[in-house]
Amino acid sequence: WAASAFVPTATPMTSATSHNAVVDVPQYTAGASGMSLLGQSVAAAAVGAAAMSAMSRRRATRSTGRTVAHAFDTELGVTMPFKYFDPLGMSKDMDEATFRRRRVSEIKNGRVAMIACMGYIAPEYFRFPGFLSPSEGLKFTDVPNGVAALSKVPAEGWAQIGAFIAFLELFPLRQEADRAAGDFATCGKLGVPWFFVAGRDGSTSDPVANERSLNAEINNGRLAMMA
Repeated sequence: WAASAFVPTATPMTSATSHNAVVDVPQYTAGASGMSLLGQSVAAAAVGAAAMSAMSRRRATRSTGRTVAHAFDTELGVTMPFKYFDPLGMSKDMDEATFRRRRVSEIKNGRVAMIACMGYIAPEYFRFPGFLSPSEGLKFTDVPNGVAALSKVPAEGWAQIGAFIAFLELFPLRQEADRAAGDFATCGKLGVPWFFVAGRDGSTSDPVANERSLNAEINNGRLAMMA
């Protein structure tokens, strides 16, 4: 009797224990699922906020680019077919002072590139007579055309060229703040260097009357730089 009384008592305890285990596991799983859903919601909200922030920045960038283009779309060099051409958006943070500095550099580099193009073409048809370096017996006709000339011209010749360019940059062709970009008081029409003539002043560029010529110079300089 004692054994049979003990067995029924043990069976309900085991059943209760098993029942409790079955109930506890779903409760724990439900808690984990709730935390997982909460984490997913937070992650989704963060991704959405980041996407909206990126869209806002793109809109602001496009708006700033349109504002800059509108501010400088009447300047020289804005011609057909590209008009104000800035596909990389490099001018989105540009102000008037930055635009002027870049325009001065563009005109100067364009002029140098056009002269360099002439330096490639002209020697094919004409060479100066005489010696480039009498001490080395080097004639102008001995200097090859193009890049090959770099190794033929003596170092003293390159030093003279560099000194002459520095003189032009520092004195007669120094850009003045009160004149248009690329316009010098020491030069006349078509860039005639009147600074070689003592007491002779150059002319002042007229952006309205000379608009076609000034646009042509900028565009030809751009083409020469690409060449």
